[in-house]
Amino acid sequence: MWRWISGLMLLWCGNGVAVCPVWSQAKAEKEIASLSAQIKRWDEAYWKLGVSEVSDEVYDQLNGRLTQWQRCFGNDFAESAIPALEGNVKHPVAHTGVRKAASKEALGHWMHGRKNLWMQPKVDGVAVTLVYRNGKLARAISRGNGLKGEDWTARVRLIPSVPKEVSGALSNSVLQGELFWLRENHVQRQMGGMNARAKVAGAMMRQKDNALLSQTGIFIWAWPDGPKGMENRLSELSSAGFSLTARYTLPVQAVDAVEKQRLAWQNMALPFATDGIVVRSAESPTGESWLPGEGNWIIAWKYSPAAQVAEVRNILFSVGRTGKISVVAALESVQLDDKRVQRVSLGSVGRWQRLDIAPGDQIQVSLAGQGIPRFDKVVWRGADRQKPEPPASRYHPLSCFYASPECMEQFFARLTWLSSKQVFNIEGLGESGWRTLWQAHHFEHLFSWLLLTQEQLQSTPGFSAARGLALWHRFNQVHERPFIRWIMALGVPLPQASLKALEDVSWQKMSERSEKAWQALPGTGAEKARQIVAWLHAPEIDVLVRWLAQQHINGF
Repeated sequence: MWRWISGLMLLWCGNGVAVCPVWSQAKAEKEIASLSAQIKRWDEAYWKLGVSEVSDEVYDQLNGRLTQWQRCFGNDFAESAIPALEGNVKHPVAHTGVRKAASKEALGHWMHGRKNLWMQPKVDGVAVTLVYRNGKLARAISRGNGLKGEDWTARVRLIPSVPKEVSGALSNSVLQGELFWLRENHVQRQMGGMNARAKVAGAMMRQKDNALLSQTGIFIWAWPDGPKGMENRLSELSSAGFSLTARYTLPVQAVDAVEKQRLAWQNMALPFATDGIVVRSAESPTGESWLPGEGNWIIAWKYSPAAQVAEVRNILFSVGRTGKISVVAALESVQLDDKRVQRVSLGSVGRWQRLDIAPGDQIQVSLAGQGIPRFDKVVWRGADRQKPEPPASRYHPLSCFYASPECMEQFFARLTWLSSKQVFNIEGLGESGWRTLWQAHHFEHLFSWLLLTQEQLQSTPGFSAARGLALWHRFNQVHERPFIRWIMALGVPLPQASLKALEDVSWQKMSERSEKAWQALPGTGAEKARQIVAWLHAPEIDVLVRWLAQQHINGF
């Protein structure tokens, strides 16, 4: 049931809520039925077999998306959205669930005016009720739907970390807490959730495999009708063997302190996986009045997910400077860390075809090094899948040195490359700047811009006179760049190791080298040497080389 509740909470907190899809009713019913069937299959595997076929994060996000679609198209309470629950054991005190704050500001608004607040890590596991009678563990009940759950007593009695006997105020008590996968020095930011919930849920479902039970811990987060005062409750729990609760329950007054502790717990070594921080009031109503969804004395602020599920809105193709066609998925906008991600690279046309991704599919994206969006996997494919046709493969390393209508994308990719730091380092001139220059002056080939005058650059629409003058000076400096930078600008297919090994080279010396001579350079094999020689003697290159020689460029 936690899975269903978490999906609804996604709607409450606004994390991932999107505008309703522009679908016909027939298409909506088809897509909803397809995703409902998938989630039902996952639920049956999870609840009946104790097997998680998808990560908790992906499940939560897709279940939230399904609920959103159902609301968009007038199908709020579709049976397929709710897992099949067979629990028939009534909780002595209902599980309220925890509402989610969408942001620090939302949390601060909730905290305003409240006193006697405490914070705890939001332990990532499965919820349970422990019932003690006359000092002995009488019953353990899964959360279920919050009112009734399954009898887990026999399984919980096999968990070493759960006290079987207690005394004092706990002798006749009801406790609510989290069964979690015991970890040693788990750092959430580095390791992620590791599917901790699913592992524990699986252990509770399996009747014969007890191995994971010895690796299961318990974190008590609520003692309905317990002693007055949080300090007293924590002391009693710690004395009874529930030591983690006292260790990780801290008083708090300001939202800034919650933010600081949330970050600390995310980055420090803990004995469990976490997915956020919980703030609760020490005062709560009597247990008999607790109801699912009505725990207004407690709130959670979850971590930003390390990965998000995003809908593919479109498939785009782009031609690079060497003629390779790359595929990009345009996405429904999602937030990852501090970045708003709206597109992600899918690599080559061949890879995209192997991945079988179409508009309407749901994919998982995360951030790679330096915050670059990265495609992880397809998590669900839509029912209505229409993939666009990729461009014809007429592009290659010797195409589009000239600005013809069919060549503009590769042509501008070449220009953007030659103004980069690796080549001419023409500061402040990217693709949009090159397009502005070409629209104003319609220069012919890759190096025609060298002939633009100071007056032409200063009068370019979209450029200020000062920017035009600065660009004219930078273009003049390009004339003096080393010869090796010019052959890089041309796109000679030389490996970096070979480029660095070239000494006292000119175009004439390069064109006179044999395939065998090229193979003598580091990083150049027989096939690469053949490509280099063919490229150097191509008619397209010869025309440009003669033009550069006329401009008295060094080495030509």
